[in-house]
Amino acid sequence: MKLSPTVSAPRRALLKGAVSAGLVAAAGKPLAQAAGTARRRVIVSTDIGGTDFDDFQSLVHLLLYSDMLDLEGMIASPWGEGRNRKQHLLSLISVYEQDYPKLRTWSPHYPAPERLRAISKQGGTDLAGPHGWGQATEGSSWIIERARSSDPRPLWVLLWGGFEDLAQALHDAPDIKGKLRVYMIGGPNKKWSTNAYDYIARTHPDLWIIENNASYRGWFTGGQQSGDLGNVSFVQQHVKGKGALGDYFTTIAPQIKMGDTPSLSYVLGANPEQPGAGGWGGRFVRAWDRPRVTFTAPPTEADVVETFAIVELVYRPAGAEPERAQATLVVDNQEFNGYRDAGGAWRFLFSPKEAKAWRYRIESNHPGLAGQTGGFTSRNAAPEQARHPSARYPNWWTDDPAPEFSVGPHQGAQTVSRWRAGFLRDFAARLLRAQAAAPAKL
Repeated sequence: MKLSPTVSAPRRALLKGAVSAGLVAAAGKPLAQAAGTARRRVIVSTDIGGTDFDDFQSLVHLLLYSDMLDLEGMIASPWGEGRNRKQHLLSLISVYEQDYPKLRTWSPHYPAPERLRAISKQGGTDLAGPHGWGQATEGSSWIIERARSSDPRPLWVLLWGGFEDLAQALHDAPDIKGKLRVYMIGGPNKKWSTNAYDYIARTHPDLWIIENNASYRGWFTGGQQSGDLGNVSFVQQHVKGKGALGDYFTTIAPQIKMGDTPSLSYVLGANPEQPGAGGWGGRFVRAWDRPRVTFTAPPTEADVVETFAIVELVYRPAGAEPERAQATLVVDNQEFNGYRDAGGAWRFLFSPKEAKAWRYRIESNHPGLAGQTGGFTSRNAAPEQARHPSARYPNWWTDDPAPEFSVGPHQGAQTVSRWRAGFLRDFAARLLRAQAAAPAKL
């Protein structure tokens, strides 16, 4: 790319750096799509506005790369106390709008702000009940509408927060399943969306899905962290002052997390239909049977489950049940609702997000439940599990449990962190687009 002689020397150097950085990143080929490859259709479901700042950061990244895909939806998904998460999407689009004139000079494919507002949808405002689904939402209906479009390309659904809207869409329109490609950031999200996850795993085992419970941590853990590639130093040197989006990112948090971004980088890779191939969004193995353990008696720490498993606790309390009985499972000072089934048993679901010994207690107005306690131990999946892909889950992929691909306790994280220098350099180049318009062509 030649730079116009009318461009000032400092700006010429800045823009030349942006171009060369992008070319270096593309040379590694984990991100760059092959020439002639169809643009991928994408819907992002995000719990923006929750207790974690990383969704805001990942959305900034998404908008800067939005010229490389067909972004068909952004859904504000449920989590925590927030009721109207869509407002956060709209606020961020207003920030993007400030940089849009400059971004358009780099690529005509950046979506107009009014287009982004039109595809921003509100997802469910509560976590799913015991069935894993409930009432249709604007978000779940939008997934169905876009999946049923005449476009023959698969629809990639990136789950950055709750799984409720996807579960609802699959319940209401199971015919869309073959059109979907799902990349799920599990881990902590799975801990909160246990009912929705449980429904998807039990009722739709043939869904094409990547369940990333730990590999995503390689975006901010491990890899090259020295110099300007540290989580804090990168923001100070490459993000701050880079347009409205860069300043927004810096204000949200002065350090990198971006834990949901591997899903987007994966979709933008050369071989997204081949999860075992590897790239900036990770490399995955065929999933073994999805771990699910039911305890009909209070477990103890001697009882071992797999980390990220679904753990079901079943109690049949003695004594008369009060009117409007309620019960919650309390783990690490966090509460998870329990439900009474048709047979009178109370059921609680939990998913341990890390390997450790867990203790719980039950709080309830039912005297037969109040004060019940127990515990169990979770351990990371054994490496040999990868040698036993499940016939029941033919299209389900997950983190590689081999120890050589772990970063500390985080299985599979090295399949992302190994690319850290490449994906951060490329992101730095993208941020320069928000700072200055592309040079005029001769």
